[in-house]
Amino acid sequence: MAYLPLRSVPITGDARDVYHRWLEGIDDELSRADCDRRELCRRVLTDIYRPWGAPAPGASRRGEALSDAEHVQLLQMDPANVTVEPEHYADIDTERYAQVKPLLWMWEMFDRSPLGENLYLGVLFRRILARRIFRRCGRDFKAFHQVKFSFGYNMEVGDGVVVHRHVLLDDRGGIRLGNGASVSDYSNIYSHSHDVVNSPEITNRMTVVGAGVRIAYHATILTGVTLADDSMIGAGAVVSRDTEPSAVYAGIPAKLVRKKPNLLKKSAPPDPFAGMFNG
Repeated sequence: MAYLPLRSVPITGDARDVYHRWLEGIDDELSRADCDRRELCRRVLTDIYRPWGAPAPGASRRGEALSDAEHVQLLQMDPANVTVEPEHYADIDTERYAQVKPLLWMWEMFDRSPLGENLYLGVLFRRILARRIFRRCGRDFKAFHQVKFSFGYNMEVGDGVVVHRHVLLDDRGGIRLGNGASVSDYSNIYSHSHDVVNSPEITNRMTVVGAGVRIAYHATILTGVTLADDSMIGAGAVVSRDTEPSAVYAGIPAKLVRKKPNLLKKSAPPDPFAGMFNG
């Protein structure tokens, strides 16, 4: 088996400067006590999606009124014009969600835009938002595109955490990701469950992913589970019970298949995103 650490990929100096100037402007505005997050979201998304020179909602273009479809598209830039599934949950903290909804909507719509799969820009953009959405966000957090949350404000994230593409983090009852945890593509982590007879009867329990845990592709972690430090969850596994430290689990339901060998870890290359936009 070959040792193939990730390689660093440079971007042009001009692009980096423009990216950082744009990100710093958003970061600075969010840091102001009087920041209107709804208006910031509307403005940022309108700038991303609206063609150069296109009119604002309700205005005319070349003397002609916008079509209803064009108007609808522009209205989606304002989170106040949007309803999302978590807002229907009876256990939502409406005041807390009102604070994070514009940032969650900006995150999701950024990911759906032509900018969303730009890894360099996207990691740093999401890091800026995560610091204001999560209950706690450690240093050097990396989220790839199309990560989904329930409330967002029940997330506790340690240092050096990586969340890959198309991951669902259902933090309705709370999710804690320990230092150095890694969640692979298309994984699901839940923190609420439904009664088997009366589905509106909900149980919320914190789900904990310990330090150094690796969750492989398409795995599912069920409500209230604690993944012990340094454990690993195999691809496609469904974990319904707590794990042991430094152990590998696989299958449906997931079972212990081996203990991890006590070998020295090889040093990883420098993280190209380390230290940037951590607050």
